[in-house]
Amino acid sequence: MAVNQGMPILVVDDYKTMLRILRNLLKQLGFDNVDEAEDGGSALARMHERDYGLVISDWNMEPMTGLQLLREVRADNALNHMPFIMVTAESKVENVLSAKEAGVSNYIVKPFTAQTLKSKIASVLGEF
Repeated sequence: MAVNQGMPILVVDDYKTMLRILRNLLKQLGFDNVDEAEDGGSALARMHERDYGLVISDWNMEPMTGLQLLREVRADNALNHMPFIMVTAESKVENVLSAKEAGVSNYIVKPFTAQTLKSKIASVLGEF
């Protein structure tokens, strides 16, 4: 099944530059319907307002980390269906395992290219 490139995507990062980079990479891949949240709390609020086809969240955020956000999403019956990709600068095995245990759909280590992002999205949603 083809990926709907018009689906809404939520990008969560407390670093404005990273939000801009992710938005630009998604645009290069044909995704224009991108919302942003600068922390986990506002991301949860947005997810309750809109059904996102994909959530891409940074790991290192304050006051709620990306892992905490993921756990909240997976514990919420209204949200737990949303595909969730975690982005981090750390490739520690224990972090990857923690994210997998919490139900992450996929994991990207910074820095990454548009092609890497495309392959991670494709592994979660299908080819596009």
